[in-house]
Amino acid sequence: MIIFKPFKVGDFIEGAGMAGVVEAIGIFTTELLSLDNKKIIIPNAKLTSDNIVNYSAKDQRRVDLIVSVSYREDLDMVRSVLKAILDEEGRILKDPAPTIGVLELGISSVKFAVRPWVKTSDYWDVFFEIQEKIKKRFDAEGITIPFPQQDVHLHKVQ
Repeated sequence: MIIFKPFKVGDFIEGAGMAGVVEAIGIFTTELLSLDNKKIIIPNAKLTSDNIVNYSAKDQRRVDLIVSVSYREDLDMVRSVLKAILDEEGRILKDPAPTIGVLELGISSVKFAVRPWVKTSDYWDVFFEIQEKIKKRFDAEGITIPFPQQDVHLHKVQ
């Protein structure tokens, strides 16, 4: 850890099946603080033998959201509403530009991928607030967010 430096104190990482903010890097162990305030001590041998994801390494991150709407909705209108929501959020970066596109024609809904870029420090606030804004705006615009449904057909056996 000390030689390759895949992370530093203060970075939020995931490795060896654990995630947290790096508090200390020693010769034999790395100490993390989990999001629910638990101290995690990981042997460096485990970290070096597994993938390490450093969420703090870059200044920018992409927020990946999936938004489902009814097949009855006007997709151009939905895209327009989603774009307006992103345009109103000052923490969303203009460059790279956000992506809004039809991701999937699902079983119960049309799924949009909504992918704005933000500063890494704003990631979670934007993640939660944009989802709430989407729900509220869809309610105001009468856009339906469907829930999974299954039709059951009963046949009388004679």
